[in-house]
Amino acid sequence: MATVFWMPTTSMKSDMGHNLLCPTMGYSVFKETILPTTHMKISSNRLLDHGIKGGAIRCDVQQIRSLNASAGAELSMETPEVGITDQLKTALKNSLQGLNRGVFGVPVAKKTEIEKLLMLLEEQNPVPNPTENLQMVEGQWKLLYSTITILGSKRTKLGLRDFITLGEFVQTINTKEGKAVNTIGFSVAGLGMLTGELTIQASFKIASPKRVDIQFEKSGIAPETLLNLFRKNYDMLLSIFNPQGWLEITYVDNITRIGRDDKGNVFLLERVAGEKISG
Repeated sequence: MATVFWMPTTSMKSDMGHNLLCPTMGYSVFKETILPTTHMKISSNRLLDHGIKGGAIRCDVQQIRSLNASAGAELSMETPEVGITDQLKTALKNSLQGLNRGVFGVPVAKKTEIEKLLMLLEEQNPVPNPTENLQMVEGQWKLLYSTITILGSKRTKLGLRDFITLGEFVQTINTKEGKAVNTIGFSVAGLGMLTGELTIQASFKIASPKRVDIQFEKSGIAPETLLNLFRKNYDMLLSIFNPQGWLEITYVDNITRIGRDDKGNVFLLERVAGEKISG
């Protein structure tokens, strides 16, 4: 894999809006790095989406050489210091800033951008048959992003606008027992900052090299004061986070995991700091 250092002149930057698209060779420029992907447009400060957006320049590596030669710029090929997956993960984290894991909605353009970054990361999956390597998913994972949403009247009825704040979402997987426990934290303003959590336990069975079937088992809210706040709309709350169905593991390494379920949702999770992969 090579890195292109492309340094356009000031006039070229003005003309092209800092964007460069190189589909012919299957490369895309991201700051100073070539990514091996087709039709992926990159800006000078963050990964954008596939396709063409205002003013992008289509070219292959030879065309870049010609552009640079005519502009008196330089082109060099070097070994990258940062891997593609690390760059994509960084771009994803940058895109997710301020979105509160996507739970309360994401603008369409931003959602599209995130989805395409997730798909690019999935293409780099180092474990193509994850259910044959379940030690990779063992342990605790923190949710970074999901397309599950709580909007409109649901958010109001659950008190998740001003009164109750959604905390961390942590998933604990025990592969030996075939169990998964999802824990969603909450804090309540005005009650001495009461904190508590919704816990959902499920079992899973391997259905294919990438897929597991999930069976809901039980749930609960603690402490009781928090349960009383949700009691009237408990079924609604549970329906939002109920994992019943199937889940396909589309990417997993020792830090990051992506999953897609039968309802069309996608989940991006990160291993909890300090957690180690089991042997």
